[in-house]
Amino acid sequence: MKHNLEIRNAIKDSCFFTWQIADSLGVHENTFYRWMRTEMTDQKKAQVMSTIKKLKEKSTRGDD
Repeated sequence: MKHNLEIRNAIKDSCFFTWQIADSLGVHENTFYRWMRTEMTDQKKAQVMSTIKKLKEKSTRGDD
């Protein structure tokens, strides 16, 4: 069983790379991969999902 399936699916659907999400969170991509190994807390999941949403909105507006 893979942990954080909701986040994995959101990343896949977002068309962003994990390093872009990690960068937006202010962590190294290896740290983000470590987070993905075990089930995240609800608070951390919300933070990641919010970051993905913000990246989507930013790309839709055309901001760089």
